[in-house]
Amino acid sequence: MAKLESNFKTMVMSLLGVCAVASSLLGYMNSITESPIAEAKLKAKLEAIQKVVPPFNNNPSEEVYLIETDLGELECFPAKMDSVLVGVAISSKTNIAFSGSFSVMVGLNPDGTINNTSVLEHKETPGLGTKMLEPKFKDQFPGKNPETSKLKVKKDGGEIDAITAATISSRAFCDAIMRAWNAWKKGERK
Repeated sequence: MAKLESNFKTMVMSLLGVCAVASSLLGYMNSITESPIAEAKLKAKLEAIQKVVPPFNNNPSEEVYLIETDLGELECFPAKMDSVLVGVAISSKTNIAFSGSFSVMVGLNPDGTINNTSVLEHKETPGLGTKMLEPKFKDQFPGKNPETSKLKVKKDGGEIDAITAATISSRAFCDAIMRAWNAWKKGERK
């Protein structure tokens, strides 16, 4: 086999060949992993719904409705027991976190009190912002009604103890909960 001369044309052709093979492989891998990733996200969302609302016997994902907010649409999953609304799980988000954004599933009872919360996705600092997943922080919210409680960190005049050295993450968590509650309040409350 004859050795190709190293010039601009052969370098460009070689680079194009490598890029074509690499992009084809990436596209193929994306097509293989796209469905399992979507299924895993749906499973995590359904598990979060079960964690944040009282027991139900309907399929909330079949009755999902959307409420428009300044950060886009929030998904609202009505949980019902024998056709009676027992709570609503709202997939909320915030863009003021230390890492930029994260999403939280917020469970509201029919009267607007918080039943529970569950973090869906985040990129907060390990060991600091990730403490929002711990009971010491997240267990401050159940039973509170944002209409009568100030769901802000104490530094901002609220009732919530911020995570030590992670006040930004704490503020963002409160923001995501308030976004969910405000969306629910202005929504149809199905």
